[in-house]
Amino acid sequence: MRREDFRDNPVAQALGLTYPVLQGPFGSGHSSAELAAAVSNAGGLGAYGAHHLSGVGILALAADIRNRTDKPFNLNLWIPRDQEWGQPFSKSREQTYLKQIAPLYQEMSLSPPAAAENPLHDYEEQVEAILAARPAVFSFVFGIPEPSILDRCAERGIKTLGAATTVAEAVALESAGVDMVIASGLEAGGHRPAFLTEPEPRTLLTTFALLPRVRDAVSIPVIAAGGIADHRGVRAAMALGADAVQVGTAFLACEESGASDMHKRLLRKREGVDTVLTRVVSGRMARYIRNRLTEASDAWDDPALPYPFQMSVTRPLSRASTENNNPDFATMAAGQMIGLSFHLHAAELLSALVGETDAVPER
Repeated sequence: MRREDFRDNPVAQALGLTYPVLQGPFGSGHSSAELAAAVSNAGGLGAYGAHHLSGVGILALAADIRNRTDKPFNLNLWIPRDQEWGQPFSKSREQTYLKQIAPLYQEMSLSPPAAAENPLHDYEEQVEAILAARPAVFSFVFGIPEPSILDRCAERGIKTLGAATTVAEAVALESAGVDMVIASGLEAGGHRPAFLTEPEPRTLLTTFALLPRVRDAVSIPVIAAGGIADHRGVRAAMALGADAVQVGTAFLACEESGASDMHKRLLRKREGVDTVLTRVVSGRMARYIRNRLTEASDAWDDPALPYPFQMSVTRPLSRASTENNNPDFATMAAGQMIGLSFHLHAAELLSALVGETDAVPER
């Protein structure tokens, strides 16, 4: 595959890209303006997961990225849900859970929290900041923005991109007027962005089972995500009908990402690192590197509080574990293609993904 192979690609044309390769937007500070700009400058679509930022923070971020590149980039938000799936949050459940996790805090010489908190920023403020920042792309997970928001994006020339884990979700996104859809398979790192039905491991579809079904069901461009970390995955996705690919874990392992050095080292290991689907990080199902935190939650009667309260419980543990270069309780997103993430810089990785170079660097 060479540059000319993508000349008529609908995603590349619509977004002004050289290559139809999108960087996954990471949450929890794992994104960085440096990485987003590096991917965009190399001809792909750089991205930043802005879910944890305030409106002011989003505007500052957009300015930072624009100081590094004049190319298109993507800002991502989580759509709020009226109600979480599963058991509701209650004070009695909260206190029982905090007692359950307290020994892990004590092991890290931390004071256990007295209460779980809601760490979210105001969604409407975030949306207004996105609209004011006018990125080339506004992407979102866990739902569909209100029609008025989609209309305002269109008025400003902002392309919209929604994530689907099922054919029904992809159809719903197209019906709402979203410009492009991501077909996100179970291999992908980070959160399962389901919004119509509760995600359960036994019902999740792999990328290469979901992708052709979504391609047959919608007419808008389809981006494949999950299990793609080298040029073989890109070719397979294109053969199954993808118009573009979104790559997360491999870009997360690059030096420009906001992941810790420990996290990056583990992402590059060929053997001995596993990933699991767990709710312990945020209360919602997500794929992370297996460690003592994920193992402990598997043994608990109540593996996690509902989102977003669970995030306030695990963040201090993760921060302390990372600061001590200890993977036991660190929350480290990773897809199943872990071990293929060997390129140290985003531009090198992008070139390899599209087959411009077949060289495998020394590890």
